[in-house]
Amino acid sequence: MNSAFAYKYDNNDYEIINGEIYMMAKPSMNHQRIAGNIYSKFKQHLKGKRCEAIIDQDVHLSENNNFVPDVMIVCDPEIVEDDGIHGAPDLVVEILSPSTARRDKNEKFFAYEKYGVKEYWIVSPEAKSVDVYLLKDGKFVLDDVYSIYPDYEMKRLSDEEKAEVKYSIKVSLYDDLEVPLVDIFERVK
Repeated sequence: MNSAFAYKYDNNDYEIINGEIYMMAKPSMNHQRIAGNIYSKFKQHLKGKRCEAIIDQDVHLSENNNFVPDVMIVCDPEIVEDDGIHGAPDLVVEILSPSTARRDKNEKFFAYEKYGVKEYWIVSPEAKSVDVYLLKDGKFVLDDVYSIYPDYEMKRLSDEEKAEVKYSIKVSLYDDLEVPLVDIFERVK
């Protein structure tokens, strides 16, 4: 029996990335706040719709790739089972932490792309920013970078630059779902 298979039956927090097992540290308070804020916005909007907001649950992409995204939206109820999601979610949110940032931006990024996740958010609690990638022709393309800028930085911007600052993220899955940055980073220190 391979070691990745053995881990499926314990209660530890871990991910399997390209067949390698990575133990997961307990998330920080800011990490949890951001995940909860995004999840509640998604859940509120999706009530009564086909898609479902899910937080902190296993995603089984393959035998060698078992991830635990912070938040996701799944629109195919057939892939939702008691032990997690079996297939690609439609939207995945990963919140960076010192122990996971490299994997979130590299191995997991390419796995989500390979298995067909339509939209991928990488959230930086430190920078209070969100990089949004959309799947186009089988490859992730950076749609935009959304940031909360401190007042002193906003004062430095030209009027044209200020006009281009976006204050909410439009979710590609729905025409009427936008998530304000101030809501994502509410109570984040």
